Amino acid sequence: MRLTDLRIHPVKSFAPVPVRQVEIEPWGPAGDRRWMVVDAAGRMVSQREDPRLGQITATLPEPGVLQLASDGRVLRLSEPDGALLPVSLFGLGFELVDAGDEAAAWLRKVLGRELRLVHQDRPERRPMEVVTSLADGYPLLVTSTASLDALNRLIAQDHPEDPVKGAPVPMGRFRSNFVVEGAEAWAETGWHRIRVGAVEFEVVQQCGRCVMTTLDPATGERRGPEPLRALGRHRKFGRTLGFGMQLAPVGTGVVRVGDEVVVLAEGPVPEPERPFAV
Repeated sequence: MRLTDLRIHPVKSFAPVPVRQVEIEPWGPAGDRRWMVVDAAGRMVSQREDPRLGQITATLPEPGVLQLASDGRVLRLSEPDGALLPVSLFGLGFELVDAGDEAAAWLRKVLGRELRLVHQDRPERRPMEVVTSLADGYPLLVTSTASLDALNRLIAQDHPEDPVKGAPVPMGRFRSNFVVEGAEAWAETGWHRIRVGAVEFEVVQQCGRCVMTTLDPATGERRGPEPLRALGRHRKFGRTLGFGMQLAPVGTGVVRVGDEVVVLAEGPVPEPERPFAV
C-alpha cells in the first residue's frame, strides 16, 4: 500500500491544500487546522453552517504566515500573539488567540458577517484527552481509493436509472489528510495501528460522516443526498455513517507522498460517537 495523496487544511472548513510532504507533530500534521472562524458568540463556524467557507483558500507561504484568498481579495497575516478570545467547539469552551481586527474586517468583506479568525498556537489550548488541533475529534483522517470505488459502486447501484443521482462522489468530499492506494475495500476499518513511511499512528475510530459530504467542494452547492444515502443503506454503524478512519500520531517525523503504508496491528476499533466534518 502507498500514500497517494496528502493534504492539510490550515483553516478549519476552508479549502484543502495538497502537499508533497508534511511534518507530523504530536497534535497532527504541521499547519493542519490550527486556525478557525468563530461567530460573535465565539462558536465555531464550519461549512455545515456556511458552505462558502470551502471556497476560501488558506495557504502557509512561509513559517509563521497565513495567507487567505477569495475572489481576488488576499490577506496575509503573521501568527498573532495578542489577546485570548473565549471560543467553543462542539460545546467545549476554551481560549484561542484572536487574529485581530484586520482579519475580522476581511472576513466581513468576503462573507458579509461579523466573524473572528482565531489561532491555536499550542496544543494545550484545547483540553482534550487526545492531544489534537482544531480537527473535529482526532488529529488526522485516512481514506482509501478502494473504499471510495466501492462506495461509488453502491451509489450507482442505488440509482440505476438516474445517472445524475448515481454519479460518483470525489474523494475531496471527505477532507482526508491521507489517501491510501493498494488496500482492499473497507480494509481500513480493521486496522488498529499503521505506519506511514517512518511514522506510526493509532487508528482511533471510524469517522462518522455529516452533511458536509453532500457539498460540492468547488462551489459549496449541495449535490443531493449522496454519499449519505448510500452510507446509510450500506455502511451504518450505530446511529452514524462511516467512511474513513481517524488517526492519532504515536511518533513524529516526515510523511511523504509515495510512502509505504504498513498495517502493524489489526483489530476492532470503536464506532464513531457522532458525525464529523473534519
